[in-house]
Amino acid sequence: MKHKMLEKFGEVFGNTEEAKVYFAPGRVNLIGEHTDYNAGHVFPCALTIGTYGVARKRNDGILRFYSLNFEHLGVIESSLEDLVFQKEADWTNYPKGVMWAFQEKGYTIKQGMDLLLFGNIPNGSGLSSSASVEVLTGFILRDMFQFSVSNQDLALIGQFSENKFNGVNCGIMDQFAIAMGKEDHAIFLDTADLSYEYAPIKLEGAKIVITSSNKKRGLGDSKYNERRQECETALAELQEVIGIEGLGNLTIEQFEEYKSAIKDPVRQKRAKHAVYENQRTIQAKEALTANQLALFGQLMNASHVSLRDDYEVTGIELDTLVEAAWKVDGVIGSRMTGAGFGGCTVSIVKDEAIDTFQKVVGENYKETIGYEADFYVVEVGNGPVVL
Repeated sequence: MKHKMLEKFGEVFGNTEEAKVYFAPGRVNLIGEHTDYNAGHVFPCALTIGTYGVARKRNDGILRFYSLNFEHLGVIESSLEDLVFQKEADWTNYPKGVMWAFQEKGYTIKQGMDLLLFGNIPNGSGLSSSASVEVLTGFILRDMFQFSVSNQDLALIGQFSENKFNGVNCGIMDQFAIAMGKEDHAIFLDTADLSYEYAPIKLEGAKIVITSSNKKRGLGDSKYNERRQECETALAELQEVIGIEGLGNLTIEQFEEYKSAIKDPVRQKRAKHAVYENQRTIQAKEALTANQLALFGQLMNASHVSLRDDYEVTGIELDTLVEAAWKVDGVIGSRMTGAGFGGCTVSIVKDEAIDTFQKVVGENYKETIGYEADFYVVEVGNGPVVL
């Protein structure tokens, strides 16, 4: 891959002198959905698929971007003087946003760059292609200009750029999972204070299978921000009766005791999901650590039901995939992952059932939805690296 990337960089930008090759992973969240902006826990892991980048410094302030995923767009030019969000800048708003965020945080970028990217994360799938590009860009800037920032800082800068530059009110999970990834481990992250621990993923005789619904979903124009607002309002109502910082602070018992403070039944359902999902995630981490894979799978299934019924972010595509998966022998657990409204499901499937799983779920999906789903049997990988 490194050789191929350098070759393409030479074709696009003239030569490969002083160019370096980098990689940042994608991520999948095993459980803990829509908890990361509710002061709850999440349980993601980095993947071995992700975003490759070739970059080199320029002697001027020009920025030249090229993506092998959007070759029809050609080279998109910008400059360090022009770090503003523009619709016509398309995907380059993500790397530009990170450069802007570094400048906002007091790191001076004195030279432009040529940057060529290739991602093998399915675009719009909910496996965090945008966060992968953000962490990759931050990692490149750190390496190029020797900025004194940690991987955790790269995650926070990536989130800041997505919130403030690209206008998507995302939580910290995606960038954190990508920047802090560790091979064969999931990250049990408390989003309230960013304390975390690594939990070994021991899936003897099983694999993580990601199924892409191939329904494209843009976070910014989905109902993501609306759900977030509903939770914030519910939290404010609860704060009138109990001293909490976020919905993730509540136990199930406390929520049931105080939920009548939430005036609207829809908001009550949203808050219920945030509280119950957080508790499921804590249990799931304990189950995985104790090697209780069957219990872990049951918690995944319950997570999907809650996302479907209480949070209402699944939709027919994801429900079709998950409900078909549940019927296949050898499926330990299956749920939607990511923001919802399209994107992907994550399933833990016994090795001997993987072919049947793909056949049964694939046929069922095509028959119901009218187009095909794609399957990815994935490995759990590390954070960003220089190749």
